[in-house]
Amino acid sequence: MNYKGWNEFEIGSLLFPFEKEGEKNVEKHAEERDYNSDNSYTASTAHWRVEKPVYNPEGCIHCYFCWLYCPDSSILVRSEKMTGVDYVHCKGCGVCVSVCPTNPKSLLMFNDHESEEAALASWPKKEEKK
Repeated sequence: MNYKGWNEFEIGSLLFPFEKEGEKNVEKHAEERDYNSDNSYTASTAHWRVEKPVYNPEGCIHCYFCWLYCPDSSILVRSEKMTGVDYVHCKGCGVCVSVCPTNPKSLLMFNDHESEEAALASWPKKEEKK
């Protein structure tokens, strides 16, 4: 197979992401889909991330703002509840944190090398209204 670089495609080209049965694959969660080997989902796109969003389920109201605004589709939702962040594809932009409406936020940015356990242990307390 001869692979093209992104700049070699015609404007408006359609790239098929799945090996076969595209309509059936769309109904599955992303990690259960049968992707083509040259699809971006099969490769990590987050190797340059400096900070990462850490999810704290304790205050989450499952509003889906983070899921809706994430430019990388890195917010994981299962059974109508947020369950975490896909760190293979998350670029660390912080959009999810900025749109989170809870107090304290259910997503906060931490150093990419900090463990989730350490981040959760240092989570801020609820701010009192003045």
